[in-house]
Amino acid sequence: MNAPAKRQRRRVDGVLLLDKAGGMTSNAALQKARRLLNAAKAGHTGTLDPMATGLLPLCFGEATKFAGTLLTADKRYEAAIRFGVRTDTGDAEGQALERRPVAATREQVEAVLARFTGDIMQVPPMHSALKRGGRPLYEYARKGIELERQPRPVTIHSIELISFGGDLLEIAVDCSKGTYIRTLAQDIGEALGCGGHLEALRRTRIGPLRIEAAVALEALEALPPEERDAGLQPADALLCGLPRADLDAAAAERFGHGQPVAGGAGQDEGLVRVYAGERFMGLGRRLGDGHIAPERLMATGLEK
Repeated sequence: MNAPAKRQRRRVDGVLLLDKAGGMTSNAALQKARRLLNAAKAGHTGTLDPMATGLLPLCFGEATKFAGTLLTADKRYEAAIRFGVRTDTGDAEGQALERRPVAATREQVEAVLARFTGDIMQVPPMHSALKRGGRPLYEYARKGIELERQPRPVTIHSIELISFGGDLLEIAVDCSKGTYIRTLAQDIGEALGCGGHLEALRRTRIGPLRIEAAVALEALEALPPEERDAGLQPADALLCGLPRADLDAAAAERFGHGQPVAGGAGQDEGLVRVYAGERFMGLGRRLGDGHIAPERLMATGLEK
Protein backbone atom coordinates (compact mmCIF):
# COMPACT_ATOMS: atom_id res chain seq x y z
CA MET A 1 0.00 0.00 0.00
CA ASN A 2 1.11 3.53 -0.70
CA ALA A 3 1.97 5.69 2.30
CA PRO A 4 -0.56 8.47 2.98
CA ALA A 5 0.37 11.81 1.46
CA LYS A 6 2.11 14.17 3.84
CA ARG A 7 -0.12 17.06 4.87
CA GLN A 8 0.96 20.29 3.20
CA ARG A 9 1.87 23.06 5.63
CA ARG A 10 0.07 26.33 5.01
CA ARG A 11 1.01 29.95 5.43
CA VAL A 12 -0.12 31.31 8.78
CA ASP A 13 0.73 34.83 9.93
CA GLY A 14 0.10 35.92 13.51
CA VAL A 15 0.83 35.56 17.19
CA LEU A 16 -0.57 32.94 19.55
CA LEU A 17 -0.42 33.86 23.22
CA LEU A 18 0.01 30.43 24.74
CA ASP A 19 -0.57 29.52 28.38
CA LYS A 20 2.13 26.83 28.58
CA ALA A 21 1.49 23.90 30.86
CA GLY A 22 4.12 22.54 33.23
CA GLY A 23 6.19 19.51 32.33
CA MET A 24 6.88 20.39 28.70
CA THR A 25 9.63 22.34 26.98
CA SER A 26 8.89 25.56 25.16
CA ASN A 27 9.94 23.94 21.88
CA ALA A 28 7.58 21.02 22.42
CA ALA A 29 4.75 23.50 23.04
CA LEU A 30 5.70 25.40 19.88
CA GLN A 31 5.79 22.28 17.72
CA LYS A 32 2.40 21.08 18.99
CA ALA A 33 0.82 24.48 18.34
CA ARG A 34 2.40 24.50 14.89
CA ARG A 35 0.87 21.11 14.11
CA LEU A 36 -2.54 22.19 15.37
CA LEU A 37 -2.44 25.25 13.11
CA ASN A 38 -0.70 23.35 10.29
CA ALA A 39 1.65 26.34 10.02
CA ALA A 40 4.64 26.41 7.68
CA LYS A 41 6.84 28.71 9.77
CA ALA A 42 6.93 29.20 13.54
CA GLY A 43 9.12 30.48 16.36
CA HIS A 44 8.89 31.63 19.98
CA THR A 45 9.98 34.76 21.82
CA GLY A 46 12.24 33.25 24.46
CA THR A 47 11.70 30.11 26.49
CA LEU A 48 10.16 28.99 29.74
CA ASP A 49 11.70 26.16 31.75
CA PRO A 50 9.74 22.89 31.54
CA MET A 51 8.67 23.27 35.19
CA ALA A 52 7.32 26.78 34.58
CA THR A 53 3.85 27.63 33.31
CA GLY A 54 2.30 30.70 31.82
CA LEU A 55 2.69 33.18 29.01
CA LEU A 56 4.68 32.00 25.99
CA PRO A 57 4.06 34.08 22.84
CA LEU A 58 4.39 31.94 19.70
CA CYS A 59 5.00 33.56 16.31
CA PHE A 60 3.90 32.27 12.94
CA GLY A 61 4.89 33.37 9.45
CA GLU A 62 5.59 37.09 9.15
CA ALA A 63 5.28 37.58 12.92
CA THR A 64 8.58 35.69 13.41
CA LYS A 65 10.37 38.78 12.07
CA PHE A 66 9.41 40.70 15.21
CA ALA A 67 9.92 38.02 17.87
CA GLY A 68 13.22 39.51 19.03
CA THR A 69 11.57 42.71 20.23
CA LEU A 70 10.19 40.90 23.29
CA LEU A 71 13.56 39.53 24.37
CA THR A 72 14.41 42.85 26.02
CA ALA A 73 10.96 43.44 27.53
CA ASP A 74 10.23 43.51 31.26
CA LYS A 75 8.40 40.49 32.65
CA ARG A 76 6.14 39.58 35.55
CA TYR A 77 6.18 36.25 37.36
CA GLU A 78 4.32 34.59 40.19
CA ALA A 79 6.69 32.41 42.17
CA ALA A 80 6.49 29.99 45.09
CA ILE A 81 9.66 29.63 47.19
CA ARG A 82 10.12 26.68 49.54
CA PHE A 83 12.40 27.55 52.43
CA GLY A 84 14.62 25.15 54.33
CA VAL A 85 15.79 23.02 51.39
CA ARG A 86 18.57 23.92 48.99
CA THR A 87 18.69 21.90 45.73
CA ASP A 88 21.39 21.40 43.11
CA THR A 89 19.29 23.06 40.39
CA GLY A 90 17.77 25.78 42.54
CA ASP A 91 14.25 24.48 41.86
CA ALA A 92 11.93 21.65 42.80
CA GLU A 93 13.23 19.38 40.02
CA GLY A 94 16.69 19.13 41.60
CA GLN A 95 18.15 16.93 44.32
CA ALA A 96 18.24 18.21 47.89
CA LEU A 97 21.72 19.30 48.92
CA GLU A 98 21.04 20.70 52.36
CA ARG A 99 18.18 21.07 54.83
CA ARG A 100 17.94 23.78 57.48
CA PRO A 101 15.29 24.83 59.99
CA VAL A 102 13.00 27.72 59.03
CA ALA A 103 12.35 30.35 61.67
CA ALA A 104 11.68 33.46 59.60
CA THR A 105 8.90 35.87 60.51
CA ARG A 106 6.78 37.83 58.04
CA GLU A 107 8.57 41.02 59.11
CA GLN A 108 11.95 39.44 58.36
CA VAL A 109 10.74 38.23 54.98
CA GLU A 110 9.42 41.70 54.07
CA ALA A 111 12.73 43.27 55.06
CA VAL A 112 14.69 40.82 52.89
CA LEU A 113 12.39 41.32 49.90
CA ALA A 114 13.03 45.06 50.12
CA ARG A 115 16.76 44.39 49.89
CA PHE A 116 16.27 42.59 46.57
CA THR A 117 14.18 45.36 45.01
CA GLY A 118 15.91 47.75 42.61
CA ASP A 119 19.18 47.32 40.72
CA ILE A 120 20.94 44.19 41.97
CA MET A 121 23.67 41.79 40.87
CA GLN A 122 22.85 38.15 40.11
CA VAL A 123 25.11 35.18 39.49
CA PRO A 124 23.50 33.14 36.67
CA PRO A 125 22.68 29.55 37.66
CA MET A 126 24.63 26.62 36.26
CA HIS A 127 21.35 25.10 35.12
CA SER A 128 20.76 27.75 32.46
CA ALA A 129 21.07 28.13 28.69
CA LEU A 130 23.90 30.66 28.90
CA LYS A 131 26.82 29.57 26.73
CA ARG A 132 30.41 28.88 27.76
CA GLY A 133 32.79 27.58 25.13
CA GLY A 134 29.88 27.20 22.74
CA ARG A 135 27.97 24.92 25.11
CA PRO A 136 25.07 25.80 27.45
CA LEU A 137 25.92 25.83 31.12
CA TYR A 138 23.35 23.13 31.90
CA GLU A 139 25.42 20.62 29.91
CA TYR A 140 28.36 21.21 32.27
CA ALA A 141 26.04 21.07 35.29
CA ARG A 142 24.63 17.69 34.25
CA LYS A 143 28.20 16.34 34.30
CA GLY A 144 28.79 17.73 37.78
CA ILE A 145 31.05 20.52 36.53
CA GLU A 146 30.74 23.88 38.29
CA LEU A 147 32.10 26.86 36.33
CA GLU A 148 32.77 30.32 37.68
CA ARG A 149 30.14 32.85 36.57
CA GLN A 150 30.41 36.60 36.81
CA PRO A 151 27.54 38.52 38.49
CA ARG A 152 25.31 40.41 36.08
CA PRO A 153 23.18 43.50 36.71
CA VAL A 154 19.41 43.07 36.65
CA THR A 155 16.55 45.23 37.88
CA ILE A 156 13.76 44.05 40.16
CA HIS A 157 11.09 46.71 39.73
CA SER A 158 8.89 45.34 42.50
CA ILE A 159 8.30 42.27 44.67
CA GLU A 160 4.78 41.80 46.00
CA LEU A 161 4.31 39.42 48.93
CA ILE A 162 1.22 37.35 48.11
CA SER A 163 1.32 34.94 51.03
CA PHE A 164 3.71 33.53 53.61
CA GLY A 165 3.22 30.69 56.04
CA GLY A 166 5.51 28.06 57.51
CA ASP A 167 8.17 27.37 54.92
CA LEU A 168 6.34 28.60 51.80
CA LEU A 169 6.51 32.11 50.35
CA GLU A 170 4.48 33.26 47.35
CA ILE A 171 5.50 36.46 45.56
CA ALA A 172 4.84 38.38 42.35
CA VAL A 173 7.95 39.84 40.70
CA ASP A 174 8.21 42.56 38.06
CA CYS A 175 11.72 42.45 36.62
CA SER A 176 14.02 43.29 33.73
CA LYS A 177 15.27 40.94 31.04
CA GLY A 178 17.93 38.48 32.17
CA THR A 179 16.51 38.03 35.68
CA TYR A 180 16.61 34.48 36.99
CA ILE A 181 13.75 33.92 39.43
CA ARG A 182 15.38 30.65 40.45
CA THR A 183 18.46 32.57 41.57
CA LEU A 184 16.28 35.16 43.30
CA ALA A 185 14.56 32.37 45.25
CA GLN A 186 17.90 30.92 46.35
CA ASP A 187 19.29 34.33 47.30
CA ILE A 188 16.20 35.20 49.38
CA GLY A 189 16.52 31.89 51.21
CA GLU A 190 20.20 32.50 51.93
CA ALA A 191 19.50 36.03 53.14
CA LEU A 192 17.00 34.57 55.64
CA GLY A 193 19.58 32.00 56.81
CA CYS A 194 17.48 28.95 55.94
CA GLY A 195 18.14 28.42 52.25
CA GLY A 196 15.43 27.76 49.73
CA HIS A 197 14.50 26.79 46.21
CA LEU A 198 11.95 27.72 43.57
CA GLU A 199 8.96 25.41 43.91
CA ALA A 200 6.69 26.84 41.21
CA LEU A 201 6.86 29.59 38.60
CA ARG A 202 4.25 31.20 36.38
CA ARG A 203 4.90 33.99 33.88
CA THR A 204 1.98 36.38 33.65
CA ARG A 205 3.30 39.26 31.53
CA ILE A 206 5.91 40.05 28.87
CA GLY A 207 6.02 43.72 28.02
CA PRO A 208 2.44 44.68 27.14
CA LEU A 209 1.28 41.07 26.63
CA ARG A 210 -0.69 39.48 29.48
CA ILE A 211 -1.70 35.98 30.50
CA GLU A 212 -5.40 36.91 30.49
CA ALA A 213 -5.37 36.82 26.67
CA ALA A 214 -3.56 33.46 26.47
CA VAL A 215 -5.00 30.08 25.50
CA ALA A 216 -3.94 26.59 26.61
CA LEU A 217 -2.96 23.94 24.07
CA GLU A 218 -5.83 21.74 25.23
CA ALA A 219 -8.33 24.50 24.50
CA LEU A 220 -6.80 25.11 21.07
CA GLU A 221 -6.88 21.40 20.27
CA ALA A 222 -10.53 21.16 21.30
CA LEU A 223 -11.54 23.66 18.61
CA PRO A 224 -12.44 22.54 15.09
CA PRO A 225 -9.40 23.10 12.82
CA GLU A 226 -11.18 25.82 10.85
CA GLU A 227 -11.72 27.86 14.04
CA ARG A 228 -8.19 27.75 15.46
CA ASP A 229 -6.87 30.74 13.51
CA ALA A 230 -9.42 32.92 15.32
CA GLY A 231 -7.18 32.76 18.42
CA LEU A 232 -4.28 34.41 16.59
CA GLN A 233 -3.39 38.03 17.12
CA PRO A 234 -1.84 40.12 14.32
CA ALA A 235 1.94 40.42 14.07
CA ASP A 236 1.94 43.95 15.46
CA ALA A 237 0.64 42.63 18.80
CA LEU A 238 4.30 41.98 19.61
CA LEU A 239 5.07 45.67 19.15
CA CYS A 240 2.08 47.28 20.86
CA GLY A 241 4.35 48.71 23.55
CA LEU A 242 6.20 50.82 20.94
CA PRO A 243 5.17 54.25 19.66
CA ARG A 244 3.10 54.29 16.47
CA ALA A 245 4.06 56.15 13.29
CA ASP A 246 1.53 56.74 10.50
CA LEU A 247 2.59 57.35 6.89
CA ASP A 248 0.68 58.78 3.96
CA ALA A 249 0.45 56.81 0.73
CA ALA A 250 3.55 58.34 -0.87
CA ALA A 251 5.75 57.85 2.20
CA ALA A 252 4.40 54.32 2.68
CA GLU A 253 5.41 53.46 -0.88
CA ARG A 254 9.00 54.60 -0.27
CA PHE A 255 9.17 52.98 3.17
CA GLY A 256 7.95 49.69 1.70
CA HIS A 257 10.87 49.76 -0.73
CA GLY A 258 13.40 50.19 2.06
CA GLN A 259 13.83 53.97 1.95
CA PRO A 260 13.88 56.26 5.01
CA VAL A 261 10.94 58.67 5.12
CA ALA A 262 10.12 61.83 7.07
CA GLY A 263 8.44 60.83 10.31
CA GLY A 264 7.91 63.99 12.30
CA ALA A 265 10.67 66.19 13.70
CA GLY A 266 11.00 66.55 17.45
CA GLN A 267 9.94 62.97 18.19
CA ASP A 268 12.04 60.67 20.37
CA GLU A 269 14.56 58.47 18.61
CA GLY A 270 14.10 54.70 18.70
CA LEU A 271 11.95 51.89 17.37
CA VAL A 272 8.42 52.55 16.14
CA ARG A 273 5.65 50.45 14.60
CA VAL A 274 4.75 51.82 11.19
CA TYR A 275 1.32 51.94 9.53
CA ALA A 276 -0.21 53.07 6.27
CA GLY A 277 -3.79 53.70 7.32
CA GLU A 278 -4.71 50.58 9.30
CA ARG A 279 -2.17 48.40 7.47
CA PHE A 280 0.82 47.42 9.56
CA MET A 281 3.96 47.80 7.46
CA GLY A 282 6.66 46.77 9.86
CA LEU A 283 9.25 47.98 12.33
CA GLY A 284 11.10 51.25 11.81
CA ARG A 285 13.67 53.30 13.64
CA ARG A 286 13.17 57.04 14.12
CA LEU A 287 16.49 58.79 13.62
CA GLY A 288 17.82 61.99 15.09
CA ASP A 289 16.88 63.97 11.99
CA GLY A 290 13.24 62.92 12.28
CA HIS A 291 13.34 60.36 9.48
CA ILE A 292 12.13 56.78 9.97
CA ALA A 293 14.37 54.07 8.53
CA PRO A 294 12.92 50.58 7.85
CA GLU A 295 14.19 47.83 10.14
CA ARG A 296 11.91 44.87 9.33
CA LEU A 297 9.10 44.93 6.79
CA MET A 298 5.98 42.85 6.46
CA ALA A 299 6.10 41.00 3.16
CA THR A 300 2.31 40.83 3.18
CA GLY A 301 2.18 44.61 3.40
CA LEU A 302 4.11 44.95 0.15
CA GLU A 303 1.65 42.75 -1.70
CA LYS A 304 -1.38 44.95 -1.02
